[in-house]
Amino acid sequence: MSTAVVVGSGPNGLAAAVSLAAEGVQVTVLEAADEIGGGTRTSEGIVPGLLHDHCAAIHPMAASSRFITEMGLSRYGLRWRRPEIDCVHPLDDGSAGVLHRSVSDTAAGLGGDGRRWTMLFERPVANFAAISDSIMQPVLRVPDHPLAMARFGAPTALPASALARVFRTEQGRALFGGVAAHAFRPLHYPLTSAIGMGILTAGHYNGWVVAEGGTQTITNAMARLLEDLGGKIETGVRVDSLSQLPKTSITMFDLAPDAIARIVGDRLPQRISRAFTRFRRGPGAFKVDFAIEGGVPWRNPDAHRAGTVHLAGTYKELAATERDIHAGRMPAQPFVLVGQQYLADPQRSAGTIHPLWTYAHVPHGYTGDATEAIIAQIERFAPGFRDRIAGFAVRSATEMARYNPNFTGGDILTGAKDIRQLMFGPRGTLKPYSIGVPGMYVCSAATPPGPGAHGMCGYNAARAALAHVLRTDPRTTSLPGA
Repeated sequence: MSTAVVVGSGPNGLAAAVSLAAEGVQVTVLEAADEIGGGTRTSEGIVPGLLHDHCAAIHPMAASSRFITEMGLSRYGLRWRRPEIDCVHPLDDGSAGVLHRSVSDTAAGLGGDGRRWTMLFERPVANFAAISDSIMQPVLRVPDHPLAMARFGAPTALPASALARVFRTEQGRALFGGVAAHAFRPLHYPLTSAIGMGILTAGHYNGWVVAEGGTQTITNAMARLLEDLGGKIETGVRVDSLSQLPKTSITMFDLAPDAIARIVGDRLPQRISRAFTRFRRGPGAFKVDFAIEGGVPWRNPDAHRAGTVHLAGTYKELAATERDIHAGRMPAQPFVLVGQQYLADPQRSAGTIHPLWTYAHVPHGYTGDATEAIIAQIERFAPGFRDRIAGFAVRSATEMARYNPNFTGGDILTGAKDIRQLMFGPRGTLKPYSIGVPGMYVCSAATPPGPGAHGMCGYNAARAALAHVLRTDPRTTSLPGA
């Protein structure tokens, strides 16, 4: 029987482990922390019974992930829950761009921009079942449905600033821009439309779902499935050198590229070592969890029903804040993302006290305290918010790496999503999961298709590993489906 070691138990490490174990490989997962899950964890905090997602929280891309659906994680307790409204981007006059799961409902609320929203999203959403697998694979490959992918892909090459000019209303521009800004990139850069278009298309198809009971449910489902497949997980095991690892057919790293370079050392080809150590990091996230008595007193009525609220004001203001953080400047009014997961999943609340998940975009490695800036930005669109705070907990940009070493400097995307890294991953290659050492692979969110709880980086890396092992290891020639 072939064997594998997976270093790191984030969603991609667990997805890689499950994918390998499902094909008959004996898998052991090694996790440095005392608990598994990486960014897909949930815990009780601030007030007894209040459930807070640590990082990943809203999962439009995960809901139809090939890995999650093929592996049947619903059998292990994973249930998706949908808010009444997916996302709201309020403006100072009390109006808002409102994102519904339905393209037509969203268009109806955007007035003069409704036809433009429909033209941009109606066909990609109708084709999403056909193109979703291609979206979740490395970009430089022949897609299964080339014409449908070409129609989807053409707008994604544009800067978000160019695509935002399609919209004539402040509400339409802000709604699109707020989703595009999930890329943590200045919105005038090429390809900044790609992440926004992907999230919006998947969201219109799946909804901006949350996991019932918290994002930890995704982790628990993967771990239970792995156990049923004969895999093992060991926590509290920090790997600093290859000498700590047993000899295996496959070694998989759910780590940032620079960490892999340190572990593999001089066994890593020099050109790859240079690429991994020069891997570019993105701006940071400053996270504050709140316990809120009675919910947030939003001025805009739709925000009371929205699972996600984007706070940045107009598109012009948003674009300025993203330029600032990329340049290392902390904006006075940062882009703040607010998660109200309890609206779709009420069990996360404790009576009339509700968990509010927030983070602000800040410069990489930001050492200041953005708590007041986050509170002020919420208060701007929800007067009286301060009076409802029953408690809060902070994880700063510099503290992110202590929580998860992949999040250096608060970079929760595991790397800047510039053109090269978005398309290729850590290095320019058609084999983004290979690290150039036989049998060794990277499967973290630094690889395509990038961040999220979808597990597809791990799934794709495992398929690449299995294909190689089947060619080189006669003991695995009976493995099905690789």
